[in-house]
Amino acid sequence: MRVVIAGAGSVGSSIARELLSNNHDILLIDPKPEVIGRSGLKGARWLIGDACEITTLREARLEDADVVVSATGDDKVNLVVSLLAKSEFGVGRTVGRVNNPKNDWMFDDSWGVDVAVNTPRLMTALVEEAVEIGDLVRLLTLQTGTSSMVEFTVPTDSALIGRRIGSIDWPQDVTVVAILRDDAPITPSPDDVVEASDELFFITTIAAEDDLRAVLTGRPAAGN
Repeated sequence: MRVVIAGAGSVGSSIARELLSNNHDILLIDPKPEVIGRSGLKGARWLIGDACEITTLREARLEDADVVVSATGDDKVNLVVSLLAKSEFGVGRTVGRVNNPKNDWMFDDSWGVDVAVNTPRLMTALVEEAVEIGDLVRLLTLQTGTSSMVEFTVPTDSALIGRRIGSIDWPQDVTVVAILRDDAPITPSPDDVVEASDELFFITTIAAEDDLRAVLTGRPAAGN
């Protein structure tokens, strides 16, 4: 997979390092030449320039990229890069870093963002995940802001324990995408049985989150 990353700071470099370890083709764009030596990245390609400039993105051959990641520390830059990637180069998937949670609402398809990664919100979610066993935790908002990835850790007294995934009446627009059990990921099948302390991961519309919470916790959905 060919991935172009705008911004070679700590976040962009960390993403690049992980992707390089999985043998992906990585190009980093950054205006500061000194980041090349400072990054310690081996195997990455570099382009020194302003990622908001069309000429820079043409030089990066953005039209050949499978994914463009806007990982700078400036939300305006991340929005512009995502929009240009989509509108001018037809990139199939864009990921935008949200630095200021107040700007979260702008990171949607109107600005060419497929997935918005709000680092402060994600960190908050991970803290909540560690302490909120038995409640639904939103990890990421996806696509146009209408869908999300959420997590639920099954408490030891849950009525779901012993039930098959396929026997549970999940709300419409909810899909079980993974089970994490004993630190091992499981691709769920209808016959998998829920166990205590399982971490269940779902893709859901935000509108269906309350109904999903009601199924998982046994508490009525808000408004019911």
